[in-house]
Amino acid sequence: MTTTQKQRRHEKSFCFRHYYKWILCFFLTLYFLASFFVDHDHDHDHDDRTTPSNSSTPDLLPNPKSNSVMASRAVIESESIGQDPNVKPGKLNGLKIYVYELPSKFNKDWLQNDRCGSHLFAAEVALHRALLGAAGVRTEDPYEADFFFVPVYVSCNFSTVNGFPAIGHARTLISDAVRLVSARFPFWNRTRGSDHVFVATHDFGSCFHTMEDRAIADGVPEILKNSIILQTFGVKYKHPCQGVEHVVIPPYISPESVRKTSNNFPATGKRDIFVFFRGKMEVNPKNISGRFYSKRVRTEIGRRYSGDRRFYLRRNRLAGYQSEIARSVFCLCPLGWAPWSPRLVESVVLGCVPVIIADGIRLPFPSAVPWPEISLTVPERHLGDLGKILEHVAASNLSVIQRNLEEPSVKRALLFNVPMEEGDATWQVLEALSEKFGRSVRRSKGFLLQ
Repeated sequence: MTTTQKQRRHEKSFCFRHYYKWILCFFLTLYFLASFFVDHDHDHDHDDRTTPSNSSTPDLLPNPKSNSVMASRAVIESESIGQDPNVKPGKLNGLKIYVYELPSKFNKDWLQNDRCGSHLFAAEVALHRALLGAAGVRTEDPYEADFFFVPVYVSCNFSTVNGFPAIGHARTLISDAVRLVSARFPFWNRTRGSDHVFVATHDFGSCFHTMEDRAIADGVPEILKNSIILQTFGVKYKHPCQGVEHVVIPPYISPESVRKTSNNFPATGKRDIFVFFRGKMEVNPKNISGRFYSKRVRTEIGRRYSGDRRFYLRRNRLAGYQSEIARSVFCLCPLGWAPWSPRLVESVVLGCVPVIIADGIRLPFPSAVPWPEISLTVPERHLGDLGKILEHVAASNLSVIQRNLEEPSVKRALLFNVPMEEGDATWQVLEALSEKFGRSVRRSKGFLLQ
């Protein structure tokens, strides 16, 4: 064999070896990539095994492992931000909320009664609607959620006897919802519900009873003791009905009704009523249950000031009574059965100085609403001096308080808008939740993508 032939054969052999080496590298790369994705899916399958395998719960909720749900974080965020101009990138520290899609018996069915979405307890409805449209915050991938919102409406069952919300069904309804999500999803079980959010917008919040003694006796349902409750009830002293992780929120006042009243009675208009109150104010505060309504405060106001020309006091509710608030300098906000009142919100957003008469009340969103600068607080024991106190304020720093009330951000923080607006009441709830990231499994495990 000639030297040239040997050289060619050697070169050919070298080329084949080089070629096979590249093929081997290629297949090894594919092998390791496939192993990575199998392991990644196995991690999710391991989480799913916390769901009871023998559950007979029907498949009523969307599958969290569908292709659309498991889309990448980048795709979800880029699409969401483009959909909602009210939610800007970088706000709320990247907070993500997953909203469970529950059967309609837990929420939508109650909306057949029009009052459900418009009365003073309707924050549960407004929050749900706002979160469904909060594309920059809401995620359809439960594995990337910080918190899980459970939309159960418990204040929409109106009594046929007196027309007030009857919440005797609340505990059962919430228990059924928890049983459903814990059987279908792994997220409740892994934290015992500590990253799950519920709404309780009635008198004594998470105790789910309208009478304080009964509410205290019943306490917070065991099933909710690890969760986060958004509730209108809040006091500064120790109380069983706030002995759970919670956020104090304002009662619901329709933003549309406020805007309509504001257009008809601008803030710069004349305020010809010095002190205003319209609402329940019994001559004898002890009702048929044997309890004293408003701790006798409203009865005492009527007894002392009904003949005082400075006070415009009416016991009957008037359909257009917001117009009276818009004409008033001071609006009395005494406690009812519970310390909070929708008058707090109506007074602030319509520019009337709220006069809070409810010892120990804790007010919503103090970081956004400077309550000491826009309101007056009068201790219940000083009702006899109420006239003198208000006269003194009117002669001294009333103009400063009224100027503070004109701040748009203050009014915005107390109204639940749909869709959500930056700085409004839903936004304030999200701000409060972002301070509870210690409860987020995603954050604690370092799942947050940089």
